[in-house]
Amino acid sequence: MAITKDRKNQIIDQFRREPTDTGSPEVQIALLTARINELHEHMRLHKKDHASRRGLLKMVSKRSGLLTYLRNKDRSRYLAVIARLGLRK
Repeated sequence: MAITKDRKNQIIDQFRREPTDTGSPEVQIALLTARINELHEHMRLHKKDHASRRGLLKMVSKRSGLLTYLRNKDRSRYLAVIARLGLRK
């Protein structure tokens, strides 16, 4: 299932850097992480849903690219996002 509008706004409020920020790498990574976690639960129940599996792998790859960008651009922001989301390095 998709993330509800309220949940999405809550995530944006938590990770934005300024009041009008909705597209910074931190926000994008946090939103992707929330979608990945929900889809991961779906995949536990529906092991043979290969279309959803493909979407999950694409989201993980996109998040990985954003994390690499942030790591190269600003290491301290990268470490802060990793810590807040509980991701591994």
